[in-house]
Amino acid sequence: MSTYTKEDGKKFLNLARGAIEEEFSGKKPKIYREKKFQEKRGVFVTLKKKGELRGCIGFPYPSLPLAEAIIKAAKSAAFSDPRFFPLQKSELKDIEIEISILTIPEECKPEEIEIRKDGLMCEYNRRSGLLLPQVAVEWKMSKKEFLEALCEKAGLPKNEWKKPGFRLWKFSCQIFSEKNL
Repeated sequence: MSTYTKEDGKKFLNLARGAIEEEFSGKKPKIYREKKFQEKRGVFVTLKKKGELRGCIGFPYPSLPLAEAIIKAAKSAAFSDPRFFPLQKSELKDIEIEISILTIPEECKPEEIEIRKDGLMCEYNRRSGLLLPQVAVEWKMSKKEFLEALCEKAGLPKNEWKKPGFRLWKFSCQIFSEKNL
């Protein structure tokens, strides 16, 4: 799997912003034809408005070519995240985009988690949840708090991670943000 440069990150962010702007302008975003844009990768697009979450949607598994995954995730984060109203054109200037490109999730045990490095996915009683690694960092969570937040994200009581049959996966991300580029 490729790792990406700062220049790649700028292209990814331009693609995501272009995909969102297309909904308002009808103008298609620039599509990059480089091989790395065709690799299948898991990806999440996070939108923030004045530092607050405004949408976050993605694909944890590498089921789509990266360019297609970025476009779909960006549009979904802007217009289909069920936690928020669809993004309005007037908000676009205040939106900061962040793209997380995921490694393939690996099943793990709670003691194997590394805060700052790992994102988490879980499955238990037909419920599932996912938290990107930056969530634990932004909220200054301990490993236990991160596991509890993951359970809550999945709609489970916060200590379900301790139960037999609780399945846990970790992954890492390469993160690109308009804030940092």
